[in-house]
Amino acid sequence: MMQVMNDKLTQYELRKRAGRIKLLLTDNDGVLTDAGVYYSGTGEEMKRFSVRDGMGVERLQMHRIQTAIITGENSDSVLRRAEKLQLRHIYLGIRDKYSHLQTILHETGITIKEIAYIGDDVLDLEIIREISIHGLTAAPSDAMREIRDLVHFRCVLPGGHGAFREFAEWILGLRNTIWLNEPPI
Repeated sequence: MMQVMNDKLTQYELRKRAGRIKLLLTDNDGVLTDAGVYYSGTGEEMKRFSVRDGMGVERLQMHRIQTAIITGENSDSVLRRAEKLQLRHIYLGIRDKYSHLQTILHETGITIKEIAYIGDDVLDLEIIREISIHGLTAAPSDAMREIRDLVHFRCVLPGGHGAFREFAEWILGLRNTIWLNEPPI
């Protein structure tokens, strides 16, 4: 069961915003992964990614919505995952995601109204506040409370277990019903 949390926006406004989305920007650890880090005996760092989330990226691509990862980490495993998903934009080692937003807008050529964002922790707080004004935001079910309380959509699934896919499907569902009940502006 999906949970829309921001009761200040009407269904019509949510659908209208979903219709504008051109980029789903996502945090990595705690969204695409379960926030755990695994180390091998040789010290190699490993992360677990959900194949279902990968299918969410593909489904977004089919609807001309790009996906980009922004993370505070500098991790080869994140880079490999982004390459596997054929992502054009990946931002590693970004601790101040809010300040980096202007770079993302410039590089992608889109506006803030065309961004959706999913995050789970304090490094996501300011960028979620900014994107929430005109775009769409979400958090996995196991996100920090201050993040969950701020977003438009709270996933039922936790990070690394399909939360990204759930948000992607919510956006696509809103886009498919964009003009069914109310006329365009």
